[in-house]
Amino acid sequence: MAPTSGGPRRAELIAALSLAIDLGLGQPMEHMLRSALIATRLADRMGLGPEQQAVVYYSNLVAWIGCHADSHELAQLFGDDIAFRADTYAVDMTGLSFLRLLMNHVGRGLPHAERSLRAAVFLFTARRQMSDLIRSHCGSASALAAHIGLDPQVGSMLAFTFERWDGAGLPAGVRGDAIPIEMHIVHLADVVEVHLRAGGPATAVAVARARRGTQFCPRVVQVFDEAAAEITAGVLEQDAWSAALARAPDGNDVLSDPELDELLRAMGDFVDLKCPFLLGHSKHVADLAAAAGRYRGLSGAHVELLYRAGLVHGLGRMGVPNQIWEKPGPLTTAEWERVRMYPYLTDRILSRVDGLESVVALARTHRERLDGSGYPNGLRGAELHAESRILAAAETYQRLLEPRPHRRALTAEDAAARMRRDARAGRFDAEAVEAVLGAAGHRTERRAPWPAGLTGREVEVLGLVALGYTNRQIAAELHITHKTTRNHVEHLYTKLGVHNRTQAGLAAIDLGLMPW
Repeated sequence: MAPTSGGPRRAELIAALSLAIDLGLGQPMEHMLRSALIATRLADRMGLGPEQQAVVYYSNLVAWIGCHADSHELAQLFGDDIAFRADTYAVDMTGLSFLRLLMNHVGRGLPHAERSLRAAVFLFTARRQMSDLIRSHCGSASALAAHIGLDPQVGSMLAFTFERWDGAGLPAGVRGDAIPIEMHIVHLADVVEVHLRAGGPATAVAVARARRGTQFCPRVVQVFDEAAAEITAGVLEQDAWSAALARAPDGNDVLSDPELDELLRAMGDFVDLKCPFLLGHSKHVADLAAAAGRYRGLSGAHVELLYRAGLVHGLGRMGVPNQIWEKPGPLTTAEWERVRMYPYLTDRILSRVDGLESVVALARTHRERLDGSGYPNGLRGAELHAESRILAAAETYQRLLEPRPHRRALTAEDAAARMRRDARAGRFDAEAVEAVLGAAGHRTERRAPWPAGLTGREVEVLGLVALGYTNRQIAAELHITHKTTRNHVEHLYTKLGVHNRTQAGLAAIDLGLMPW
């Protein structure tokens, strides 16, 4: 699996992140991209300048970035956190209709008696509990916006995500023009996209009118009402990804390698916030997979590929409710089907980012197994490249070290023993497991062999041969005799089936043995 070259753009990564946010909201992917189109068209018509339009654009894409950070608490209150968020779009989030929605979700999935007790307690504490949740959400959203490198103005906007024109919002009850106009536009665009999709422009306009002066700013509603046909034209029909990126204020800004790694780390941190036991998981997997790649003797480019895939392998977790992730008992068949889909969702989230093709292809295989028992595609044997085998072993070892609702964290020794048992049973590649365990500091049962039957010394000689060193120069570099050097060169030529230095160099590249 050769790494691809290319430079992803920041706008593309933020757009991809918005797809993950869509999953957490219970909306189809590209909801936020379509609402960004509506929001920027509204901003145009309202005469906002380029700087304000940039704030509108990115505030819209990441307005709900904090939603996953309170998934644990939402699941404790309402059961399926994703279903709850999806249902909130159907009501004006205040008054009796909203209270009925809350009471309908409280304690879902619990036995009747326990659910009734929770509902009674919640009835008297609803505003305080929701206020605490929303305050936490807004704080998390602002921190995450800064973490992914967005303008501080965007982060400051996210404090108003749950505020309303009439002052009945949370957490501070800010009202009217005290809420920035950029956020008033985002509020409307987010909701009308859902109703545009459900019932067309007439339904979207009707919802906007019904909430004018309560949830929504009257001025923004008026602009939308007067030009709804033009503002919504093509939103559902055109390719939302391309259309939204065409509106990105910095759409041509290509990320440097360090900037890309920083943003991918932020995306890994983002998804790890979904469950308390996942904190730091993605970064640890990335670090371990990269270290195992180096231990195995892979090239620098392939080690980098392992690191990046490790950072983002779990993005698709956003599409599975915490009610499932945090279930202490066995999963039902239906629940398992949702879990088995999450690597595929990771692929869907990142698949359109230019320059990340190899990263995505590797990330989606981290739950595949050598014997075909993994998911989502049941790949086996030769279908799994060396990097896939290492990433699968690294992710599993790291996961075993972490607690889960159905088990305690394993010790490093117990995790290593389990990995080796699974390798003997054919689920994992034994060389990949030993590379991961060696990188993690365990005494390895045997050194992972070099490809083509090469010895460690022959690999060192091959690297120098590929760099153009003569036999005498290699001897001096490695402090061995000229005759010994000649013997090593002859042996590695025979093992690689080559006849000269050029062929040896090409073979070294193909086997991932070059130090770059």
